[in-house]
Amino acid sequence: MRRDGPAAGMAAGTAGPAGPAAAGAVAGARESLRTEFEFELPRGYVDESGTVHRNGAMRLATARDELVPLRDVRVRENPAYLSVVLLGRVITRLGTLGSVHDGTVENMFASDLAFLQDFYRQINAEGHTRAAVACPHCSESFEVELAGSRLGES
Repeated sequence: MRRDGPAAGMAAGTAGPAGPAAAGAVAGARESLRTEFEFELPRGYVDESGTVHRNGAMRLATARDELVPLRDVRVRENPAYLSVVLLGRVITRLGTLGSVHDGTVENMFASDLAFLQDFYRQINAEGHTRAAVACPHCSESFEVELAGSRLGES
């Protein structure tokens, strides 16, 4: 196999023709991808001991996260349960709880569930749910949010 061009230099462990600056830019691009996002629940999850947990983190969903719940019997019997199972998979931290799972999510207040569904849509559709528009009266430019599909429906 013949190796020349930019890929050859990188395959050999060097920075390639563009030099160290290009290698640094590539490394910087990899580091800039954010996969976990902090949130604060409007009301908070109340655990069995009465402790309220409001601060947490959610990671970006994978295709697997969206596909696995479709095999869940609870989701097959009640499609609305999809968001509960899905959120239980992607919430990585909530207050001081040891773990977060679908049982945690199903015991949240409805307002917190709605908040998390919207937050899920925002972080997983980054760059795809906003559109630049201009006011027809004053020509002022601004962005509008186009999201509105149900959780788990990309």
